[in-house]
Amino acid sequence: MKNLINIFLIFLSIFGSTQSGFANDDIFKKPAKASLVMDNANIFNQQEINALKNKLNKFSNETSTQILVYTTSDLQGYDVADFAQRLGEEWKVGDKGFDNGIVIIFKPKTSDSPGRVTIQTGYGIEPLIPDATANQIVENEMIPNFKQGQVYNGINQAVDICISLTKGEFTAAAYKPKSQSSGGGSFIVFVILAITFFSLFGRSRRSNQSGIGTRSNLPFWLALGLLGSGSSRGSGFSDFSGGSGSFGGGSSFGGFGGGSFGGGGASGSW
Repeated sequence: MKNLINIFLIFLSIFGSTQSGFANDDIFKKPAKASLVMDNANIFNQQEINALKNKLNKFSNETSTQILVYTTSDLQGYDVADFAQRLGEEWKVGDKGFDNGIVIIFKPKTSDSPGRVTIQTGYGIEPLIPDATANQIVENEMIPNFKQGQVYNGINQAVDICISLTKGEFTAAAYKPKSQSSGGGSFIVFVILAITFFSLFGRSRRSNQSGIGTRSNLPFWLALGLLGSGSSRGSGFSDFSGGSGSFGGGSSFGGFGGGSFGGGGASGSW
């Protein structure tokens, strides 16, 4: 009798865990009404949702590349990258045969858990947005905004960069986050100004004619011009037109096309 009770308890345990797994997997089922913006965590206001939808819908219709923005307050015990992979695979984000889908998952920070974000790419997107580039976008465009409470700005900037990369407006190698490009530009400008200063100082000591001083100002103005151009090129991304300037007006979403995912992308926390 005792053995029968133990067997029954084991059966209940296995059955219960299986049922629990099915319940968790329900979150990955494709909804009846598909959308490229699913704000389950209530992060955005209606204006922000409409702006994202218009941008992503038009981009999908023009290129067949689909970017899903999904927020959730509960990852159901999954790692954020695993969550995004399962969601992208089950919902079939992207076009069949091209696997050109991108899934962005955002989980807000709470008092007892860190914030989590990920960008996961379909097979066809991985060459255009390699893992290292996805990591740069997460670390340099998204998380700094999230830390300041600017969630929409962080996600919108990431979306714009992904759009530009997949449209070929610039390559992953050409994309340089602000934190990497600004320091090098400042150093170059400093060197130019230093050379100009010592050049002017040396010439003024060698000449007693006032006219020479006027001609020797040319390098100084050249340096000022370079200084101005350097300040406008603080970010490699700013050299190219982003997605937000090109997409306006409403457009409908025709549904997910059958894309597949293979593990490409990057994640971060704060």
